[in-house]
Amino acid sequence: MADLDDLREGSNFGIGKPVENQAFYLKGSDNLSWGMKDRLARIFRPDTGRTVMLAFDHGFIMGPTSGLERIDLNIVPLIKYADCLMGARGIIRSSIPANSNKAICLRSDAGTSILTELNHNVVIDVKDAVRMNASAIAVMASIGDAATEATTVANICRAVDAGQEYGIPVMGVTAVGKDMARDARYFSLASRMCAENGANIVKTYYCEGFSKVIASCPVPVVIAGGKKLPELEALELCYNAINEGALGVDMGRNVFQSDAPAAMIQAVSAVVHDGLTPQQGLELFNDLK
Repeated sequence: MADLDDLREGSNFGIGKPVENQAFYLKGSDNLSWGMKDRLARIFRPDTGRTVMLAFDHGFIMGPTSGLERIDLNIVPLIKYADCLMGARGIIRSSIPANSNKAICLRSDAGTSILTELNHNVVIDVKDAVRMNASAIAVMASIGDAATEATTVANICRAVDAGQEYGIPVMGVTAVGKDMARDARYFSLASRMCAENGANIVKTYYCEGFSKVIASCPVPVVIAGGKKLPELEALELCYNAINEGALGVDMGRNVFQSDAPAAMIQAVSAVVHDGLTPQQGLELFNDLK
């Protein structure tokens, strides 16, 4: 019971001052629940409104690809430089220290491997994301692939339904359909479909005319790093995407396949959060390397 010996009546009520509006800093998120916003604020730094996500979910279809042979050796040392970790539940439970205190974007669909036809995915139980204290769940949408588009869009919808019930945001990940070009028209379509079906974040690819993709998507967009590029080109990718409206990057191979992964993720973070130019980022990379 509270100590009643020094109970003082409140006196500073700010009478005459209107209650301040508390609009959330991420677009498309004002009407989300408190829990959703809290989780998004773990992913997107409140001071910049941006994020550097470290993706290492490649193994769920590719196995121990280059740079991911040993998660404990290749990924764990990079954790402290990332804002959010994106991985599959098995590798997070087995290899990521629980005291890392980083936001987790949990890969929440699983399916076929690179040895067969991809994208025949199912969604894992959202309760497992709750058990893992995930800040978001990531589900892929294969727009333009006649064999898998309907299934993967349905997966997004199911994930959003579950996410709404438990207060966990959903990140829609746009896979490139077989019959669609990698251009602004395609990525605008795929990103908008993810958002229309309830995704709170969209992960897509940078392309020429990317500002159209951003303008037509009502929720935050982060870009995928894609294939391994020379460090300067990867930093240019980050810089251009951020300048055209992306709110972050979700990079994997361009970090963990770099000759100096720790230096590279710090350079990426400096470009994303501190506004360094690609050349300045490369200089930082070389200094840290």
